[in-house]
Amino acid sequence: MKLAVLVFTSVVSVAVAPDETVTFDNAPTGQTPAGWTATKTGSGTAKWTVEKDDSAPSKPNVLKQSGVATYPVCYRDDTNLRDGFVEVKFKPISGKEDQAGGVVWRLKDANNYYIARANALEDNVTIYHTINGRRTEKKRTNMKVASNVWHTIRVDFAGNHFTVTCDGKKAIEWDDDTFKDAGKVGVWTKADSVTLFDDFSYGAK
Repeated sequence: MKLAVLVFTSVVSVAVAPDETVTFDNAPTGQTPAGWTATKTGSGTAKWTVEKDDSAPSKPNVLKQSGVATYPVCYRDDTNLRDGFVEVKFKPISGKEDQAGGVVWRLKDANNYYIARANALEDNVTIYHTINGRRTEKKRTNMKVASNVWHTIRVDFAGNHFTVTCDGKKAIEWDDDTFKDAGKVGVWTKADSVTLFDDFSYGAK
């Protein structure tokens, strides 16, 4: 009996928290959802609000970025992942300079994080790190990213290895040791991108 109890206790101690999915459907519209930090890297004014949208993958609400800033960022406050995944559905609506949507992980603050994004104006998927507010491109893959269409971008991260998937297709694999510690996860756009986000998912591994 003692052995059985010890085995059960050891199993419980290493249990991993279940994956989480945020649909924004119960959040009040016209404002930033509770439990999220709406901010930016660089200058300008980001505008992150929950809005109703008939095209939402999980109706009725989405998270919308409609401001103009260098890099608008919105991250989930209660996350702290070192190894795991982050995924979101996004719909690039408009933007003359950019029409981008992406995810951030191992975020320390608004100026230090990893980012993977897809761009409808350039038809590509790119991975970067942002250090002290300076974004540096590390790897890029050409892929069709249509405007006004919902897409899914996902990053799996374990140790120093990152795999980016867009619409179910592997886009990028990259190794890097810049940010080794656990950090927050969230979503990201660039410049004048008006982008919708829904079904934000994440989990530890």
